[in-house]
Amino acid sequence: MDALVPKPLASKRIVLGVSGSIAAYKSAYVASELVRLGAHVDVVMTESAQRFIGSNTFAALSHNPVTTSLWDSNSEINIDHVLLGTKAHCIVIAPTTANLLAKLALGITDDAITATVLASNAPVVVAPAMDADMFSAPSTQSNVATLKKRGALFVGPEAGRLASGLVGEGRMSEPPDIVDAIRLAIGKSQGDLSGRRVVVTAGGTREPIDPVRVITNRSTGKMGYAIAEAARDRGAETVLITATNGIRPPWGVEIINVNTVGEMRDTTLPAAAGADVLVMAAAISDFRPKSFADEKIKKRGRNGLTMDLEAVEDWMPIATGPRLVKVAFAAETGDAAAKGAAKMEAKGATLTVANDVTEPGSGFGTDTNRVDIVRTDGSVEPLPQMSKYDVGNAILDRVKPYLVDID
Repeated sequence: MDALVPKPLASKRIVLGVSGSIAAYKSAYVASELVRLGAHVDVVMTESAQRFIGSNTFAALSHNPVTTSLWDSNSEINIDHVLLGTKAHCIVIAPTTANLLAKLALGITDDAITATVLASNAPVVVAPAMDADMFSAPSTQSNVATLKKRGALFVGPEAGRLASGLVGEGRMSEPPDIVDAIRLAIGKSQGDLSGRRVVVTAGGTREPIDPVRVITNRSTGKMGYAIAEAARDRGAETVLITATNGIRPPWGVEIINVNTVGEMRDTTLPAAAGADVLVMAAAISDFRPKSFADEKIKKRGRNGLTMDLEAVEDWMPIATGPRLVKVAFAAETGDAAAKGAAKMEAKGATLTVANDVTEPGSGFGTDTNRVDIVRTDGSVEPLPQMSKYDVGNAILDRVKPYLVDID
């Protein structure tokens, strides 16, 4: 199964800077997750950070020596901060204290982290952590504005209970969001879809019967979320229109929550008008009740319930835009490719992604999928079973030749 685990940061070198905050313990989780996703992680720590967490922890998690001083000589040229900075695909500083923010803004390089940043052209992700009054102080806000103007990507801080016991904005963001921010920063600077806009729909819509009950389907939205992550990681401005709850929203993606087919249509059509790509991965309801009961329908004796349903309009054909490439999904039971091909012309799709939901590892709720890519000429490209994230990238690879050139 290891071959099915996505490695979105494979071959990427990430410098993780850790400064002196109680939130430094979270950075261990960041390092672990980066390694799990395939990254080569070099950790750089300030002297005060080592008062909160030991360098041996990061050496064990990253499988690399840790730089703790400007005078460390772990590299072949004996200038660690220069070598790390020039090789990095991204530098993330988590946690970033008020002191370190100020030094970064002013270009002061009296520690290994600030020197590494100054020696690098890599994108910088900043995850602040400090007391709320310190973060809201005019000097700190001025430093934040300066760094944002220079292109630094800020993740957080979040509002909540702080180490001081106060409640306010100053908590370091959680490790999954910080890792997502790193993926976004690399995508924006190096991704092949940078400058593009991708709209993805996800999840199973819910058509109300009464205030308690709905008609829906088994879709969990995992496929749509994975496509949105893949688009974000490749640098696209990504919009995820979702009828799903219970999945952590990917950081750096615009999330629009909907419920019914009507809500999804009224949200998707204007979003697609200015997009390069629309991927309709949502499981749109085919039928809905003809009427809605204002109060909960009660059980009456042994009698059953008869309900009149009406077909839901397929509005994908009217999704248009000057640059729009449309990708349809066909979740079928048996002969998925042929059934998907039959839908293409009516939907106006350039590609259709067909999958048999009864195939093991390819149905709703799984982390993997096995799909066929169907083109307008009738050709079918079967793909092997892979992670849904990798399926998302495979779809985007096949969309790229159809994209309209942009200035």
